[in-house]
Amino acid sequence: MKDSFDDPLLTPPPERASFLDGVRFAFGTLTVLPARITRWDRPAARTGMACAPLAGLVVGLLATVPGVLLLVLGGGPLLAAAVTVAVPAALTRGLHLDGLADTADGLGSAKPAEDALRIMKQSDIGPFGVVTLVIMMLVQVAALSDVYADSWIRGALAAVTAAVTARLAMTLASRQGVPPARPEGLGAAVAGVVPRAAAAAIAALTVVLAAAAALPLGLPEAALHAAAVLAALLAAELLLRRCVRRFDGVTGDVFGALAEVAATTALIVLALG
Repeated sequence: MKDSFDDPLLTPPPERASFLDGVRFAFGTLTVLPARITRWDRPAARTGMACAPLAGLVVGLLATVPGVLLLVLGGGPLLAAAVTVAVPAALTRGLHLDGLADTADGLGSAKPAEDALRIMKQSDIGPFGVVTLVIMMLVQVAALSDVYADSWIRGALAAVTAAVTARLAMTLASRQGVPPARPEGLGAAVAGVVPRAAAAAIAALTVVLAAAAALPLGLPEAALHAAAVLAALLAAELLLRRCVRRFDGVTGDVFGALAEVAATTALIVLALG
């Protein structure tokens, strides 16, 4: 098995792409929003995966629009939550959800890494994937509905926080030392491209900004949002380590699973608050 986090060969590229190239990489890879990818190489992936939370910010803001509008028009929090959760799925063509289902099938197969990866690559979804998808979507809608029931402001802020944190989990999964499970695909393109220090700095900045955004609602709310981001990153890290051990590395499906687990965990923490 590969040494998951200390392989000296898994180092970020010394070259750097421009910020604009990175933004295009992030939006063109992680969303369906119009963004012409100008570079598809490891330097562009390095900048692009560092910009992943920015793509999450845009996705989260777009997701809040129909949810808040439904509340203003008299709809209930459950309806608003369901529509809000549906928007990120549409803006990614369901790729993150598909990745979650495939990862669940691979982990649940109890087969060797090579066979598990073959299962994940198949176009159909197995029983583990179906059950995981249903539970995850129900939990997301239920948690966000609880937050929307408090106020539309808390609900909108929760949706944005979850979307940003989901992509932040991808940034951390792209850090130096995390190996790809296959020699091709998105996992191979972005594995190990972000320096550890840069990944840590982006994570810390996101925690601070999440708390600052919630500060107008009070200090307890700011602390809650910081805790939600940290809890989500912890859950994603545990899943990442499990997948690296199980599959000998990461794949594009694993990145999708990390995003959904992080978003769900953040929403649960915010609902409990």
